Amino acid sequence: MIKLGFIGAGTVGTALASRLSRRGYRVMAVSSRSRTSAEKLAQAISGCRAVDGNQAVADAAELIFITTPDDTIAPVVSSIKWHRGQSVVHCSGADSTDILEPARKLGARVGAFHPLQTFASAEQAIDNIAGSTFAIEAEEPLLGTLKEMARALEGHWIGLKASDKVLYHAAAVIACNYIVTLIKLATDLWQTFNVPRSQATKALMPLLRGTLNNIDNVGIPQCLTGPIARGDSGTIKKHLNALQKVAPALLSTYRELGLQTIPVALAKGRIGQQQAEELETILKQSVPE
Repeated sequence: MIKLGFIGAGTVGTALASRLSRRGYRVMAVSSRSRTSAEKLAQAISGCRAVDGNQAVADAAELIFITTPDDTIAPVVSSIKWHRGQSVVHCSGADSTDILEPARKLGARVGAFHPLQTFASAEQAIDNIAGSTFAIEAEEPLLGTLKEMARALEGHWIGLKASDKVLYHAAAVIACNYIVTLIKLATDLWQTFNVPRSQATKALMPLLRGTLNNIDNVGIPQCLTGPIARGDSGTIKKHLNALQKVAPALLSTYRELGLQTIPVALAKGRIGQQQAEELETILKQSVPE
């Protein structure tokens, strides 16, 4: 089995190294800005050792994962003496393999292997990474190796070009990070009627899970529910008027989300063009009547 090395012992590095080791891959060495983090990861993996310096990882492995923060990938790559026959892979969602050009020039194969998953902690990352989709950018034979790793992690893979990466990552941010922001805005509103955020979050969780379940099982646009899906212009007016009085800072966000939802409702087929235009007019009015 191919010898792996990891530069960076944060959440992504820990999850990949731990899971791949369990699937029979040999993780030989790990380095990190924090010696403690490197030692913790090495102690959890049989045959792995924490080393001083990134060059020591490159010298010990055939395929080296760079799992550092995105901004440090390029400096790390430039600091190492790579050689032909090695493979160097980063795990950034937004960056292409272009930032690995110094390794490519020295004869190494380069690739990107991004887990489409959210990691709040190292322990949670180890649990969540299995079954994820992995965005892969590479050429053969490294491409085949990374596909096999995705399968070993019980996951799926998609192939991306360098020009795809930024929009791919923007989509991930919208789907993941901005849901957190939306729930924060929703729980802010609950606090206006004296329900604490923790209680509001707990109350909204079944609704969130039901929505995700509908997206998964019914799909878009058929999973869309709510006043715009029904063409309920009266309710939209009430929302806008209430927000104007209590939370005017949310009005622009509510309006834009509503406008983006109208085409989804049209695609579902529950409203017609006339209803869609009426909803659009209401959402664009400064203060609905």
